[in-house]
Amino acid sequence: MVKIGLEIHGYLQTKEKLFCRCKAERHVEKENINICPVCTGQPGCKPMAPNAEAIKKLIQIALIMNCSVNTLEKNKKIAWQRKHYDWPDLPKGYQDTGSGAYSVPLGEKGKFENISIREVHLEEDPAAWNPETGCVDYNRSGLPLVEIVTEPDFKTELEVEKWLNTLILTLSYIKAVDKNAGLKADVNVSTGGERVEIKNLTSIESIKRAILYEIERQGKEKAARETRRFDEKSGKTILMRTKEQAEDYRFIPDPDLPVIKLAEKEVSELKAKLPETPMQKLEKLVKKFKLNKQEAEILTKNLEVVEFFELVCEKIDPRFALPWVTIELLRVLNYNKKTLDQVDIKPEHFTELLEQVQKGKVTELKAKQILNDFIPKSFSIKSKLKEFETIVDTKEIEKISGSVIISNEKAVQDYKSGQKEALNYLIGEVMKASKRKADFKTAKAILEKKLK
Repeated sequence: MVKIGLEIHGYLQTKEKLFCRCKAERHVEKENINICPVCTGQPGCKPMAPNAEAIKKLIQIALIMNCSVNTLEKNKKIAWQRKHYDWPDLPKGYQDTGSGAYSVPLGEKGKFENISIREVHLEEDPAAWNPETGCVDYNRSGLPLVEIVTEPDFKTELEVEKWLNTLILTLSYIKAVDKNAGLKADVNVSTGGERVEIKNLTSIESIKRAILYEIERQGKEKAARETRRFDEKSGKTILMRTKEQAEDYRFIPDPDLPVIKLAEKEVSELKAKLPETPMQKLEKLVKKFKLNKQEAEILTKNLEVVEFFELVCEKIDPRFALPWVTIELLRVLNYNKKTLDQVDIKPEHFTELLEQVQKGKVTELKAKQILNDFIPKSFSIKSKLKEFETIVDTKEIEKISGSVIISNEKAVQDYKSGQKEALNYLIGEVMKASKRKADFKTAKAILEKKLK
């Protein structure tokens, strides 16, 4: 029987490292610039108090995983453990972690999307060691990491893929994990014998391939308790070392770090501020706004977008608002290489624009052009309505259409010879000449009449 469990690591979105005040920047062009005696493990240096922002982010993750958070009221104190191992990227000779043989994790016994969560804890990241050059970059050393440990509840690589995609989306809603850094996973696979751990998988595709290979390998040979790595080129897992037991790490409480003491009040306050999960949003969009699942899933891929849609729908019919948000708004954002939280588009301004389109005061083409100008900051169109207002005066449209016909003799001849698509070109020219303000239906009718 196949059993698969995950140990998922993610970089918490904080401004500073875990035990010092160096900048928490994962990708830095120059090596060893965000460093100090603490994060480089200089002799005699002691860590500062743990980053309070990182602890709050971890509590949020534990809550969203439906974990029980260990608090003083539950007679639980969370002690830091020293996890010892010798590796060039670990200058102290040990890693400070919230896990270990005698530890109390911050969160435990959770459930997320039908998968049991064993624990959620915090730990520091090692430095980056380049085995080819022997150089060590300490910019990464001491960055706060969350580790989410599942029970071996997965049966297939497809279950793992679906669950991880949902997890990544959910974590983006609470803005707890650095979305640009991605997630790293250690995967434990057993087909009935010993458990094998595959280390440091950095993409969902790699995780799937490693699981499939390991299931196949364990079906052919007796598995030993060991740690392996996945080779991307060959698509095979390769032995790294025999699997360490907990005693191999020589876990001891760190005497230089204070015990984390959480109060139920603090946890409750953070819980009250959590947003709805993507799954809850999806259900609401289907039930309340009568969207189909596919439409709703497009919206739920981004918290800012789905909340923006909900605010717009307080005044605009959801069916009318949907393409304006999922097509036009996303078009403008993508063109400018921005996300909604990076610009200042107010829902009330967006709503106002759609109301004028619904009333026929502003053409759809003009509204799309106005929307382009909402980047980086939106504005009220009420004061400029005369400038944007739809031209419905047939005399004015007839005048514009006449000029377009005279200026586009070839398109006129093409239309008269049976090329109906030439009419669309001429309508486009009328819209261009009218600065996209001419009423589309009126322009079409006038052109057809004149062309006869």
